[in-house]
Amino acid sequence: MPTPALFQPITVGALTMRNRIVIAPMCQYSAEQGRMTDWHLIHLGHLALSGAGLLTIEASAVTPEGRITFGDVGLYDDATEAAMARVLESVRRHSDMPIAIQLAHAGRKASTDLPWRGGEQIAPDHADGWQTVAPSPAPFAEGENPPHALSVAEIEALVAAFAESARRAARLGIDAVQLHGAHGYLLHQFLSPLSNRRTDDYGGSLDNRMRFPLAVFDAVRAAFPAERPVTMRVSGTDWVEGGWDAEQTVAFARALEARGCAAIHVSSGGLDPRQQIPTGPSYQVPLARAVKQGCGLPVVAVGLITDYEQAEAIVGTGDADMIALARTILYEPRWPWHAAAHLGAHVKAPDQYLRSQPHRFRDLFDA
Repeated sequence: MPTPALFQPITVGALTMRNRIVIAPMCQYSAEQGRMTDWHLIHLGHLALSGAGLLTIEASAVTPEGRITFGDVGLYDDATEAAMARVLESVRRHSDMPIAIQLAHAGRKASTDLPWRGGEQIAPDHADGWQTVAPSPAPFAEGENPPHALSVAEIEALVAAFAESARRAARLGIDAVQLHGAHGYLLHQFLSPLSNRRTDDYGGSLDNRMRFPLAVFDAVRAAFPAERPVTMRVSGTDWVEGGWDAEQTVAFARALEARGCAAIHVSSGGLDPRQQIPTGPSYQVPLARAVKQGCGLPVVAVGLITDYEQAEAIVGTGDADMIALARTILYEPRWPWHAAAHLGAHVKAPDQYLRSQPHRFRDLFDA
């Protein structure tokens, strides 16, 4: 029988993945002063044994002020780099799964408490808080401390910060970089007319609103080794009238493609509390399909993908080239094994686990 589409290899840039299953970046809010801890070793370690095609490190801030919470991971100085190196060394000792990293800046959505403590914004004068920044001085939610509107010089400094984090990622041997341009964080804040109210070269027209995110991409692409892919995650829509939408996403994707972007990961929302999201299985797949049809980039679809046949259909019909799992794979860390068994495919498992292969799936694990 032919190999199911979900388990056919794919090459993104010069990186070849065994299958089309991407483990999405998932914030753990468990770092100490931006430094990874033993929790990240456990978390990433067990996901690296899942049989997926790619593992993505959670949103890693390019400056301390770019963290969503005081528990976020960073990659902005020697201490954060060393902590990440320790985790990666241990994970790689037992897994050859390619590892990507998501580089990010939270902008006006930074300086918040941990989600299980409510996730509310923390004031700048609090020990765990700081002054947030954004394209414009409009807060994310009513009653929050307004962000500082970035000057042109500060924008240029952040471009340099993204590039420096990319150089650190390269030293760590990370296989790919994903830039976080989604979920209402800083790059998305510049893209959307709802959050970007600037009147200079970084605001107003679509070209102006794309200027900073594209400058970040160009700087990271130049700083990261040419043979390793740089990709972008976007929100395909704000789900708010007059905001960022699928048409603008396609225009942004085309601009990224012209600059050498290797793939685009299409999510949605996160920018405005007024969003009305029609949540349901595969609810974001139409956004991925629109981008797939509008440009030549490989596309990753995400969002309530839980069923094996559902994932196979997304890739098999060409709606997207890959699917990404987050909460699904936290709940079921061997999801790729079970998907392969269900669809009649093969998957890589560590030698120590080969004896767990069920009798009825004699050829499940690659020899």
